[in-house]
Amino acid sequence: MRELFQQELKELKDGLVAIAGNVESAMSRAVKSFNESDVNLAEEVIAQDHIIDGAVKDLDEQAIAILARQSPVASDLRQVVSTLRISASLERMGDLATHLAQLARYRFPEKVAPKSIRPTFKEMGSLDLEMSKLVVELLTKPSESTINKIRDLDDTVDELHAGVFETVLSEEFSNGAGTASVVDATLASRYLERFADHAVSISKKVLYLLTGEWDPDGDE
Repeated sequence: MRELFQQELKELKDGLVAIAGNVESAMSRAVKSFNESDVNLAEEVIAQDHIIDGAVKDLDEQAIAILARQSPVASDLRQVVSTLRISASLERMGDLATHLAQLARYRFPEKVAPKSIRPTFKEMGSLDLEMSKLVVELLTKPSESTINKIRDLDDTVDELHAGVFETVLSEEFSNGAGTASVVDATLASRYLERFADHAVSISKKVLYLLTGEWDPDGDE
């Protein structure tokens, strides 16, 4: 019975890694569709969002079934409960990738971001992609060094996000770009910033798995 239980826990871990990989793929395509105004790629991301949602639902049901059958305690209980919380963050990250792709689709054939701040969005997207890769790495092989890398990248994303807000709220930008561009830029920056926040949230939950202690700093 113990061997079966350990196999079930491994399947939970493998399931999280697989979902994180799908999220990474979705964000990669969403960022490209956003930067290049690629409507076909945007449609692909939007159409496949249900795959992540379905995988999360299946994994959650699996975790709940383990709780009901096995009544785990200590570190095993932390793993099952953390799986439920991490899967929720991964689902939201997939949704944010979809939202970014939707902006690209809505504004096609134009690009979403005004020319003056496109480099900032490219950098934010690149950082989000790096963080999504680190999430896959973290769920595959948990380590505090990977956690710290995710948090450091998030600090940079936050700084860029603040810079976008400062720019779009300036009178010069709003007068030249128009209301739609201001709204689009604000939404896009928020989506990219929240994606990074969820990566940090996952890192905190993995840290809890490693140490058994909850660190509130840097949470969502």
